[in-house]
Amino acid sequence: MAGPARYLDPKVLARIGSLDLKAKTVVEGVLSGLHRSPKRGYSVEFAEYRQYLPGDALATIDWKVYARSDRHYVKKFEEDTNLDCHLLVDISGSMAYGSHGVTKRDYACYLAASLAYLMHRQRDAVGFIAFDEAIVQRLPPSARASHLRAVLLGLERLPQGVKTNVAKPLGDLAKVLAKRGLVVVISDLLDDPAGVIQGLRHFRQRGTDVIVFHVLDPQELHFTFADVARFRDVESASEVFADPAAVRGEYLAAVGGFIDTYRQQLGGAGIDYHLLDTSKPLDLALVAYLKARGRG
Repeated sequence: MAGPARYLDPKVLARIGSLDLKAKTVVEGVLSGLHRSPKRGYSVEFAEYRQYLPGDALATIDWKVYARSDRHYVKKFEEDTNLDCHLLVDISGSMAYGSHGVTKRDYACYLAASLAYLMHRQRDAVGFIAFDEAIVQRLPPSARASHLRAVLLGLERLPQGVKTNVAKPLGDLAKVLAKRGLVVVISDLLDDPAGVIQGLRHFRQRGTDVIVFHVLDPQELHFTFADVARFRDVESASEVFADPAAVRGEYLAAVGGFIDTYRQQLGGAGIDYHLLDTSKPLDLALVAYLKARGRG
């Protein structure tokens, strides 16, 4: 399907239609999830300044502050809404890999679109951020009726990413998110786990609820290659000539340790971690996760 609805899979929407994505933390003084605030819209009470980020509306820049400091700052107001959901989608070069017709990037976009639909149906504010080694595209959260289309268009028009640096975009965003809410990270996490975990902990330290969807291709998980071949790093272009049979055991042990590090460290920090195999139907994986989270 072409156009803004490309990543909305009707089968997925049918399966998640009766489910909710509930935050587990207290969000701006009200119980999160579907306990809606009686207030609607936006208040006019000034909250604070924060640094400008790509994607912020130019109308929100305080030009008087810019004249005094030569820096761009956004004037933030208290938003009378229950939840802001930020969908962080990794578009680095490694996400373009796919051994069975579906790349990790496309799988991530299908997931992000489904979650945006879910949040929009709950009338929560949703936005998204695309990143590789930096934040490359940002659409701030909104609960307006037309905003879901804007999110879907953004996913459709994502640029080609370059090298991976998951930790830096996470750190940059954590510094400027003033309001508690929900951050959903969708990535293959192919980076130094220590830096990524520290970046995710920044959100939790600020009271933000965090979900991590770890998206990996089945060949990355199971390494079923049979023939001697040259393996190429899609980001650095470096190559390794190897016999899969000779290195499979060592590779699987390394991948298992890599996944266990994320699962244990993130779980210990109060962060939801969920591994996704791109060969598995997204609707089944997402429904299983949402049901488990709802029981949590």
